[in-house]
Amino acid sequence: MLPSFHRRHWLRAGLGLAAASCWPAARACEVQAEFLRVMHPWTRATAPGAEFGVLCMRIDSVTADDRLIAVHTPVADGAEMGLSQRGVAVDLPIAAGSEIDMHDHGVHLRLAPLRQALHAGRSYPLQLTFERSGVVHAVLSVDFERFS
Repeated sequence: MLPSFHRRHWLRAGLGLAAASCWPAARACEVQAEFLRVMHPWTRATAPGAEFGVLCMRIDSVTADDRLIAVHTPVADGAEMGLSQRGVAVDLPIAAGSEIDMHDHGVHLRLAPLRQALHAGRSYPLQLTFERSGVVHAVLSVDFERFS
């Protein structure tokens, strides 16, 4: 009886593995809003005492003009436009049909001032408010260390 148990165990394990490999993978870092899609909001880890973190993400599948007007997360007191518009409140126009890649050396948002250091591998709640698409709840991932 023992050999059949082992065969049955391996057969079930093999079938489970085959079923898992055929099942479409879910994209946990993708949020669909009414008029657009937000993909992989992330930031880099920060040192203790850092003043701000840079919010990066991709906004695509835009079917109607919209505007990002607010960002809230428990790790920062507020958010502002980054790069050349530093200090300006969040106000990002998003044209229908456009794709916006926000990254730390281009268009991005600054989470400032930070309430705590951001640690690699952690994730935090993120709320994005759009003019037309409304409030979008996402997850802010801390992907890797900042090397500056």
